[in-house]
Amino acid sequence: MSKKVLILTGDAVEALEVFYPYYRCLEEGFDVTIASPAVKKLYTVSHDFIEGLETYVERPAYNLDSHAALADIDPEQFDGLIIPGGRAPEYIRMNEAVPAILRHFFEKNKPVGAICHAALMLEVIPDVMKGREYTAYPACKPDVLACGATYIDQNLHTHKNLVSGKAWPDLPGFMREFIRLLK
Repeated sequence: MSKKVLILTGDAVEALEVFYPYYRCLEEGFDVTIASPAVKKLYTVSHDFIEGLETYVERPAYNLDSHAALADIDPEQFDGLIIPGGRAPEYIRMNEAVPAILRHFFEKNKPVGAICHAALMLEVIPDVMKGREYTAYPACKPDVLACGATYIDQNLHTHKNLVSGKAWPDLPGFMREFIRLLK
């Protein structure tokens, strides 16, 4: 039976951080569900780093259909979870279904992949994240620390069932480690 992977995201998700995991999981033969606040065509963005800028720039990217609404997700039906970054996590974390979904994957020790700004989502379950180690986009370090976790200043880090990466350039190692844990 095929592994089932849930991707939690929404508008303004970083395009590479949703498309790369989605297609990589499909390539492995996994059944993948993209869940967002409502079933819709999602607007993705491209974040890029430009020499001399202190932050990244954001440009419109491709559209992507979500398959399910967050409120309709039964996390018991999934073997692994991927949380892409971009700006989507900052508003998705306020959806009332999100804490229970996240909590399930950690309490059942199922693989979780969190990259870049996904740390903003993990902040809604501080009791679960306390004592954890993970990396994230450097601007999210205060969010990692605020929930009692340890920020690891590496591009990629795995701690227990959590695979984390700083940003889209880290996707090859991030997905390799997530798939290893899932299998």
